[in-house]
Amino acid sequence: MPLTVTFLGHSGFLFSDGRKTLAVDPFLTGNPLAKHKPADIRCDYIALTHGHDDHVGDTVAIAKANKAPVIAVNELAIHLGEKGVEKTEPGNPGGRIMTDFGYVAFTPAFHSSSYEGRYMGQPAGLVIEIAGVKIYHAGDTGLFSDMKLIGEYAHPLIACLPVGDRFTMGPALAARAAEFVKPRYAIPVHYKTFPLLTDDISEFKPEGVEVKVMEPGEQWRVPE
Repeated sequence: MPLTVTFLGHSGFLFSDGRKTLAVDPFLTGNPLAKHKPADIRCDYIALTHGHDDHVGDTVAIAKANKAPVIAVNELAIHLGEKGVEKTEPGNPGGRIMTDFGYVAFTPAFHSSSYEGRYMGQPAGLVIEIAGVKIYHAGDTGLFSDMKLIGEYAHPLIACLPVGDRFTMGPALAARAAEFVKPRYAIPVHYKTFPLLTDDISEFKPEGVEVKVMEPGEQWRVPE
């Protein structure tokens, strides 16, 4: 089945192979640009990059409503279990969690991670395999040279890269990140949601990579 990508806004996505759906960083409540509500989300799994509010978002409510396991770094997974999430799949950078759609693997990310004043372990990016397609969701991060290594071993078709500046890469550094990773498509994320984030991504012009700008609520059926 072909891959369908739904952009939830900010850094959130639904990735579906037609049988199984993975939600990533489902921040909806409090997101001024979101078109979906938590009750709209139907998914089989949730994966989180790190513990900040604008990424954990509505995970607990969505996980409970869908009986969906949450894939997250160890400390965050433990915390979500304490919040009533019935099933978590903890891991850490370098590790891979197998699923019935493929897998989710954790990569390094240069950022921070806390939730409700509590340390939530190391922030991460995600390498996802679903519908036979590999996706690199960088999470929140600055530019780092090992993105080249992620590109070399994962060969992602799609990279979701933060471009909002201040807390992550800005557009120019994110363009360099895309050139390091070398996906076919790069989706800019984590921008214009709040006033502190840039809404000008005109410098996000990586050479040799097609930029796919998605609006919140937009669905994209990825070409085979």
